[in-house]
Amino acid sequence: MVEQTANASESAPVVVAVPARLASSRLPGKVMADIGGRPMLQHVLERCSRARGVAAVFACTDSPDVVRACDHWGFNALLTPESCSSGSERLAAVAAELVAAGGAAPQDTLVINVQGDQPLLDPAIIEAMAAEFGRRRRPPVLTPVYRLAGETIHDPNVVKVLRAGDGRAITFSRTALPHVRDLPPEQWHRRTPYWGHVGLYGYRGDVLAGWGQLPHSPLEELEKLEQLRLIEAGIPIATFSVSADCLSVDTAEQLEQVRRLVETL
Repeated sequence: MVEQTANASESAPVVVAVPARLASSRLPGKVMADIGGRPMLQHVLERCSRARGVAAVFACTDSPDVVRACDHWGFNALLTPESCSSGSERLAAVAAELVAAGGAAPQDTLVINVQGDQPLLDPAIIEAMAAEFGRRRRPPVLTPVYRLAGETIHDPNVVKVLRAGDGRAITFSRTALPHVRDLPPEQWHRRTPYWGHVGLYGYRGDVLAGWGQLPHSPLEELEKLEQLRLIEAGIPIATFSVSADCLSVDTAEQLEQVRRLVETL
């Protein structure tokens, strides 16, 4: 659930885009994995469509089979190149179509990148991102973060966000940041809060369209985190807090966990 939702001072069209690469490296075909009788991607698209104030929802995929499946479910889908190396690059490849669906200028449009492996996404997070985008006068990029529990700050599978005092993201890492000198690592969380990244990005339309012109990012290659390309290019990323992460499915174990959770809903 979202901790706080600001009222947008200026409304902007919101388009939700879900990158859906069928040949996932860690769990191939996961976006079409069955969860409670429906494919995971269908769950994600349905949850995105429940968010209030969204102009359009798209799947962005390199698979014609996924495009046909989305049409069967009643959702729009855009075919993207197989060569895209990240979800953001996949969305950037069809940025013109995404922005056009909002019906406004690129600099006045919010495109929210929702991961295709988050079938339990809370639609309220999308609504909160839209509100924050308006309240902050259309920042280039916006992303939600959540407070990490002490036992998770050293897990390399959990992406950490180091935040400035104004909420701007200083950097992202799989390593716990900041490093607390003079304390053993298991006690670092007692000294300072640690923040995890939920995995959604809200792009101003013109920023997303310019993704292909961003310079090569050595940090992105090292950490395998696409948002570091923005950091290295000097594009600020604003953050806001929510109360919890949205479970992402990266392993067979997590897929079974989601299946069990869906059975209880």
